[in-house]
Order: sequence, then C-alpha cells, then structure tokens
Amino acid sequence: MENPGSLIITGIKGLSLNEEEKHFIRAEKIAGVVLFAHNFSDPGQLAELVNSIQTLRDEWPLFISVDHEGGRVVRFKKGFTQFPSMYEVSRLDSPKLTFEMHTVMAKELAACGVNLSYSPVCDVWTNPNNKVIGDRAFGNTIDEVEKHVSAAIRGLQPNGVLACAKHFPGHGNTLKDSHTDLPVVKETMEELRARELVPFMKAVKSRAEMMMVAHLQVDAIDENLPTSLSPKAYAILRDEAKFTKIIITDDMEMKAISDRWSCGDSAVLALNAGADMLLYRSLAEAEKAVDAIKDALKTKKLKKDLFLDKLARVEDCKKENFKDYKPIYVPKISSAFNSAEAKQVSELYQTLSVGKNTKP
Repeated sequence: MENPGSLIITGIKGLSLNEEEKHFIRAEKIAGVVLFAHNFSDPGQLAELVNSIQTLRDEWPLFISVDHEGGRVVRFKKGFTQFPSMYEVSRLDSPKLTFEMHTVMAKELAACGVNLSYSPVCDVWTNPNNKVIGDRAFGNTIDEVEKHVSAAIRGLQPNGVLACAKHFPGHGNTLKDSHTDLPVVKETMEELRARELVPFMKAVKSRAEMMMVAHLQVDAIDENLPTSLSPKAYAILRDEAKFTKIIITDDMEMKAISDRWSCGDSAVLALNAGADMLLYRSLAEAEKAVDAIKDALKTKKLKKDLFLDKLARVEDCKKENFKDYKPIYVPKISSAFNSAEAKQVSELYQTLSVGKNTKP
C-alpha cells in the first residue's frame, strides 16, 4: 500500500465510472471516492455505482464518502429519508432523536455501500450572519453542539458508516465561505479553547474515526498559514485532543486554497503539516496531487517516514472497519428504505415539534 493515491479521495463525473476514472483509481490505489448529487439518481443506481468502484480496490475496500448532514446538505434525495436541519432538530433538546435519525441515515447509506459521512458538523453557530454554516450546526452554545455531536456519532458508526467530524477548528464564527474565499477567525486562543474546540474534543471522546480540517485563517493558531496547511493546527488535534485517527482536509479545490497555492504545492504543504488524507472534488486535480506527492517523495520535500505513517493510519482504519466487506446485493436494498424505523423517527420528530419554536 505504498502509493500516494492511498491518501487521496477523488470525485467522479457521472452516474457510472468512465475508463479514465477506472484506470486512475485502480492504478494509483486511490483511497476513496466522494459522491455528489450528480452521481446519484436512485438507491439502486447508487449501489451499482459503489459496487463498480469497489471492484477496483487493492487489498482493502475504498472509502465511499458523501456529505449527508440532513437539512440543506444532502446529496441523495430520491428514496432516502429526508430530515430537517440539525439546528431544527436540536431545538427539541432530544439527543435520543438525533441518535435515532443518524441511525436511520447510516442504515440507508450503508445499504447502498456508502461507508463514510462527512458529518457531524461540530461548529458552534455564534455568528448569526454566518450563512455557510448557519442551521447546519446543532446550536449556538457548546452544550447544544456537544451532546448532539456525540449522539450523531453513536448513531452512525455502529451502523456501518464512519463519522468525520468537521470543520476543525470551528467555522461557526465566520462570515466568508471557504468555497469562494478564505474565512478569518479573530478569536483568541483562550476563546477558541473555551468554545470552538470543545465539540471537537467531544467528537474525539466519542471515537469519531475521522476529523476534517477546514480552510480558515485563525491568527491565534497561525498568522501565516490557513489551518489546513498549518502544522500548529494539526498539533492541537494530535497533542491537545489526543486524536490518533485519520485527519482529512476539506476539499482542496476550494478557492480559499486554490486561489493562493497551486494544487501540487498545497497538497505537499497539507501532508507535511499533518493531514493524513486530501479531498478533491475532481479527478483532474486529484491526479495533479498524486503527481506532486510522488515528486515530493523523490526530492525529499515529503519525508518517507512521515508518508508511511499516514499510509499505516489509513490502512489501520480500513482493516478495522472494512474487514467484513461484501458487495451490495442490489435487489435487497429496498428493504432499508421506507422502513418502520424511519417512519417512527419522523413521527417522533413531528410529535416533539408540536408547540416548539424552531426558528433561529
């Protein structure tokens, strides 16, 4: 498993793999694939796509990942149970409901072969003008976010879907969207430790398998580099939070990064800083990243020992979680949808919502 591609998650173009994608995933031993709405038409098609991706695996299955938060951030619609935003859910003050919703989410995703969700959102929504996070957050206070983050992880992971807590070190008190620009966080280190970092510490204690580092300019952490490229940011996760599992970057094609660094430079910077895996929405940029990492290993801009440590962390995760992998039997997946459990959870939400004000 000594291939730079084993540290890369790539996007693909359509509802099925093309020959270029098949060759790249197989030849470079790509770690996994991220799926979007343009990769989905219905659960049956999704399961067939996932099965075709997994035929390209090396020793261990690929991560099949998606943003599946509930509310406005859901890539798969038809057939999947649609839940409200997590902010609305948390207004009902029922971590049990959050747990049950994420249990249903996980069972539906796992039925189609999806094994990694970029959730839960651990950001504390403290800036009311912050629209990029907004109602994706569980709440405006530490207590609200903490208890629901834990419940979400407990719902996802025992049901076949790894949790990736995001957006470290906290995107809730920003104005800019890292998709289009580099957000700035002005809080002191003391303020960060007292509020923004707390839910991520809870995610670590709740045994989240992954942590996603955001593209944020946090001067209290590093005045020169955004958090996704800063060794100081990764050190907080490793040394303070004692997080020993996989750290992945947010999408490296976001303009917060791509407007300031080339694909190759940012890839090597992120890995040297402490990232284990890099996320790319397009195959073209993923290919550039793989080439850059190969070159960095040859020129020793990326040390072999550091590289091997990352490979080992990724392999350990797959070995622990995917050892019982079997292809999805497509005719059986319908039983996971429109289940009695999903209906009960939806009814519970409606019951608890009666008389509640769920507006921010």
